[in-house]
Amino acid sequence: MAEENEKSQLLHLVIGGELSSLSGITFRDLDALDIVGVYPDYKSAEKAWRAKAQETVDNAHMRYFIVHLHRLLDPGAGQVQG
Repeated sequence: MAEENEKSQLLHLVIGGELSSLSGITFRDLDALDIVGVYPDYKSAEKAWRAKAQETVDNAHMRYFIVHLHRLLDPGAGQVQG
């Protein structure tokens, strides 16, 4: 019952790394992937993403992404039942 009253978490993952090419989303080296962290909401994930993106602004091949983990964990949530 306590879980129902708590604000639901919308988990987001921030990751980044060097891309093989500027025209795709293939990482050059998966072992060097930068897993920034998991955040409880989009706002805090975006703050972390912006900070990491700013740190690497001089490297055109470096990209950071926000992954909506909550959509992967519960893909049916938010869909209209018809």
